[in-house]
Amino acid sequence: MSGALPSPRAAAALVAAGFRRYATYRQATLAGAFTNTVFGVVKVSILFAAAETAGGVVAGYDRAALSTYTWLSQGLIAVVWVFTWTPVVQRVRSGDVAIDLARPVHPVAVWLAEDLGRASQACLVRFAGPLVVGGLIFGLRVPERPATLPLFAVSVVLAVAVSFGCRLLVSLVAFWLIDVRGLLTLYVVVSNVLCGLLVPVPFFPGWLRTAAYATPFPSMLQTPVDVAVERMSAVDAAVAVSVQAAWAAVLLAAVVTVLARGTRRLVVQGG
Repeated sequence: MSGALPSPRAAAALVAAGFRRYATYRQATLAGAFTNTVFGVVKVSILFAAAETAGGVVAGYDRAALSTYTWLSQGLIAVVWVFTWTPVVQRVRSGDVAIDLARPVHPVAVWLAEDLGRASQACLVRFAGPLVVGGLIFGLRVPERPATLPLFAVSVVLAVAVSFGCRLLVSLVAFWLIDVRGLLTLYVVVSNVLCGLLVPVPFFPGWLRTAAYATPFPSMLQTPVDVAVERMSAVDAAVAVSVQAAWAAVLLAAVVTVLARGTRRLVVQGG
């Protein structure tokens, strides 16, 4: 397996390939955006009711922040891909991963570039669609600091990288297990809860909130949302994004290590 990284031109081509691949699923993209919007209406209505019961503000979220949280999180579902895993798991099970390992570019770099292309395509409809509809109906919190939007963009890219690392780590277990569907389902359930998709992580009781922030899952969704709604100071927001970057680096390093060990197992088995 080569450890070479792609050149900037090759990386751009891989990102574009991932974009084009998922852009072909137009009907699925529109259907997904519609579904996310419908569930967003239900979700924001429940959160508004909870805020009214609590006096208008819950864990630092007022109505505008709750609406922004809801529509950003619904839009980021497809961008971060919190409901599924990587296609690599099928390639490992079928043995097609051997083709990836024989290429001159490190497979993790190829898969990450393609995933960034997928995420870019998802931003056009799956992210923008629910956000626009939700903003028109319920309103959104407009950032007050000029640095918020650029920092949010960086945070989203890092969120995709963190999600990719988590998903790929779980997928690579297929090198050792014949059937990983149970493990993948467990991962989806746990990550969906701890990343802040169902309710904001600050809503959790203290012990669960501490446990959640000890994992990379809040970096997949909660951190970008908190950066956008400006729940933190500018310094704290920069620290939170730095934590995302650290998780992304740790997870990608772990992925490279696990893939190398899985590759040796394939060789031992004659794969």
